[in-house]
Amino acid sequence: MTIVRPDAEGYRRAVEVLRAESVVAFPTETVYGLGANAFSEKAVGEIYRLKNRPSWNPLIVHVANVEAARELAESWPVEANELAAEFWPGPLTLVLPRARHLAGVGASNNTIAVRIPDHEVALRLLEESGLALAAPSANRSEGISPTTAEHVLRSLPDVPLVLDGGPASWGIESTVIDVTGGRPRLLRPGAIPLRELRDVAGPVILPDDGPSDGDARPSPGMSRRHYAPRATLTLIEDVRAADRDESVGVLTYETAGVEGAEILSADPREYAADLYAALHRLDDAGVTTILVQEPPRTEDWLAVRDRLGRAAAK
Repeated sequence: MTIVRPDAEGYRRAVEVLRAESVVAFPTETVYGLGANAFSEKAVGEIYRLKNRPSWNPLIVHVANVEAARELAESWPVEANELAAEFWPGPLTLVLPRARHLAGVGASNNTIAVRIPDHEVALRLLEESGLALAAPSANRSEGISPTTAEHVLRSLPDVPLVLDGGPASWGIESTVIDVTGGRPRLLRPGAIPLRELRDVAGPVILPDDGPSDGDARPSPGMSRRHYAPRATLTLIEDVRAADRDESVGVLTYETAGVEGAEILSADPREYAADLYAALHRLDDAGVTTILVQEPPRTEDWLAVRDRLGRAAAK
């Protein structure tokens, strides 16, 4: 693997790799993505191979502008127009009816997940390559998503090239909204809070238990176990009361009586921004168990609770 700066030479090399139907890791505002030409079966197959990703787990396609997004959709619902106008570029993915000429791209139910990233490196790579890029997180399937180039290197050392754009600012994946059925439906909580979506698109249908592993689904991030560290992660009501030794790490947003813990902000957005980095740090410290203080059961913490719940799943 080669890590390169996002300068003229770095982009030239990245575009060369992409056009050769291989993969490039690059930063977005959410996490680092593993990008490949979305319309190349060979290139997309390389994503699945490197990540050891199940074939039933679809990919999000990243494009440079709204016009490119509309070309991927058979129709463009009013809700898509409203949400795209407010949140693109940004950490929102829209699930749309897939254009008929794109039979080999997207989920098996004739939909396609699309977003425009809000990161100068990602946007320049999209523009210079002239490609729509399928780009899941640049890590092994089920593992912690990467928020730095070094995280990519440790998880996927066989990736040919990484554009290093520094730490991801949001640190958590995009919110995914399905707009194919009239009322918008939340498929994956993410960086954009529900209240902001409702302000634009009105009532949003909340997710149910979701599909079983192996079943078709319209979006990534719906697997029972996902975003997990190597250590066993357990959510508990009060980390201060837990017995622990040096093999046990602690992640909390409280400070009282938890010596040596990873202490994140009590603000849900700030907590989310450092969540994966904190889990990486605990894994790197060699702990075998991570005890996590349960976040509040409020809507603002929905995305964080989703990630921690999937990371704790057996």
